Amino acid sequence: MRRITRIATVGVASAALALSATACGGKSSSDAGPDSKDAKTAIAYDIGGRGDQSFNDAAYAGLAKAEKDLGIKGTEAEPSDGESDADKVQRLTELARAGNNPVIGVGFAYAPAIKKVAPKFPKITFGIIDDASVTGKNIANIVFNEEQGSYLAGVAAAKVTKTKTVGFIGGVETPLIKKFQAGYEQGVKDTDPSVKVQSQYLTQPPNFDGFSKPDLGKAAAQGQLDKKADVIYSAAGLAGSGAIEAVSKAGKWNIGVDSDQYQQKGLAAYKASILTSVTKDVEDSVLNLIKSVKDGKPETGEIRYGLDKDGVGLSMSNPAFTKMTEVITAVDTAKKAIIDGKITVKTTP
Repeated sequence: MRRITRIATVGVASAALALSATACGGKSSSDAGPDSKDAKTAIAYDIGGRGDQSFNDAAYAGLAKAEKDLGIKGTEAEPSDGESDADKVQRLTELARAGNNPVIGVGFAYAPAIKKVAPKFPKITFGIIDDASVTGKNIANIVFNEEQGSYLAGVAAAKVTKTKTVGFIGGVETPLIKKFQAGYEQGVKDTDPSVKVQSQYLTQPPNFDGFSKPDLGKAAAQGQLDKKADVIYSAAGLAGSGAIEAVSKAGKWNIGVDSDQYQQKGLAAYKASILTSVTKDVEDSVLNLIKSVKDGKPETGEIRYGLDKDGVGLSMSNPAFTKMTEVITAVDTAKKAIIDGKITVKTTP
């Protein structure tokens, strides 16, 4: 697998252009596409990059699985700190010109760039995770019902707390992260109205440090712990690892996000504190899109993953969690009620 680092991203432009001219045999960029005998695909990471133990790593797992199972050659492109939409446009353009298909933007921040780049490469499928605002004939919008998984986390938190105080930490206050907050708060209150939920965000747009700086998550978690929170759910990307560290050292419960964070090697020192994680099947969504392109039937339009398709849910890796039979029963009951339409989960707080 080829990985374009933060430092090298800009420097690959001339090489990518040269590759395009050679591989395409003089075709215009809009006609560029991969050789079916040498299928290639690329993912461009969101803020925090690979190694966030969460969202980006889940996307990477899908790419790695595609390489293993489908014989795909993968390329990874890292973001740079404080980058602009123009930087993302350049990155996606380079990846498309190099013959990658599909090209997948990990995160809603890629929407403006995909809107500009996708029409220029109509034979290439562009995937975007967590955004349905930008559409096109060759755009696949991979979205999730994060609020549903977060509701289940709220049920678990309300059942487990001993102090009747739980916390939510959002990385950046965006509509997407508000879905996590809304579902969690509703799950807590529907389960036990007497439980208090402390909710806060690390940064406000256009400052996206709340997804990338662990020290911010650590400080926020410590503040909530000081106010008696004994279960804290963090939806903050790489910054969430700081929260997990603080909560673990305090001997309280974490609820992870996106990936099964109990299983993440980078969080192994704190795994005993990770009660469960709100998972999004980003791994399989990436794999499915890559496979669809390879099979000649590329997915396009909105592709939604919810509880009904096990696209979101709660991880069961921590034995301590699975032994909590009353909690598991409450979670399973809530899950069925959501799938059956008896509970409608809010998407805004």
